[in-house]
Amino acid sequence: MSTTDVIAVTGSTGGLGGRVARRLADRGARQRLVVRDPGRAPALAGAEVATGSYDDPEGLRRAFEGAGTLFMVSASEDPDRRRLHANVVDAAVDAGVERIVYTSFFGAEPECTFTFGRDHWHAEQHIKASGLRHTCLRDNLYIDFLPLMVGPDGVVRGPAGNGRVAAVTRDDIADVAVAVLLDDGAHDGRTYDMTGPEALTMAEIADELSQVAGRPIAYHNETLEEAYASRAHYGAPDWEVAGWVTTYAAIANGDLDQVSNDVEAVSGHPPMSLAEFLRRNPDSYRRLTEAPPP
Repeated sequence: MSTTDVIAVTGSTGGLGGRVARRLADRGARQRLVVRDPGRAPALAGAEVATGSYDDPEGLRRAFEGAGTLFMVSASEDPDRRRLHANVVDAAVDAGVERIVYTSFFGAEPECTFTFGRDHWHAEQHIKASGLRHTCLRDNLYIDFLPLMVGPDGVVRGPAGNGRVAAVTRDDIADVAVAVLLDDGAHDGRTYDMTGPEALTMAEIADELSQVAGRPIAYHNETLEEAYASRAHYGAPDWEVAGWVTTYAAIANGDLDQVSNDVEAVSGHPPMSLAEFLRRNPDSYRRLTEAPPP
């Protein structure tokens, strides 16, 4: 068991970390929000703020001191992401943190199709090698992001074929994370698969979005070559484009189609479906209700 009940939370200015921090505050937990810019940290009851960046190991060590548990949100995509993750884990060890709860990716492996997923596997291995107690939450794609895949013309384009994805909401992941963080010891050494209640094809996702948008939303199955070519105009580096394209390729390969009951088993409630999420969050698809450009 932890000798201190302070939970250090990274990513509290983002979508997932912010949800976790707010839920912890609602539960009366003592937490320390570790952020790069203290001015952006949310004002939450029972929360103190510390400055820390994944690129500053010494600053992280100071920010983590006195915390028993670390909620480690994975770093944003970066060519040096593995080093950034290692910095966080090493700083936690040096600061005397006893437990890490890490947000990983579904099916993370050293050579998984989704190139960004490989970084998560390396992070998991570094956490395990650290000797710290740990729990990994392997998140499937976020349901929240599915409406953002639709282009201005009302078309989702990507090489996903007829593969399926068991996407999950960030709210459900946050509920699981809080249950794990507040139940010290019960989840040590566990890896949980965070999925929604169903696995849908991109065509089925487009149909769901069509119903709420009030206009046709279509899916165009690109080849890999078409996918890389259609994204070339963004001028993004090759590693980033590869991550975008292999998101769809992982779906085509069946890497993201397994449905897990871990969300319900840990949080105590079933995960939201895409249809339910859209009903509850009309702002998520509001731009899709606008007529496409001529």
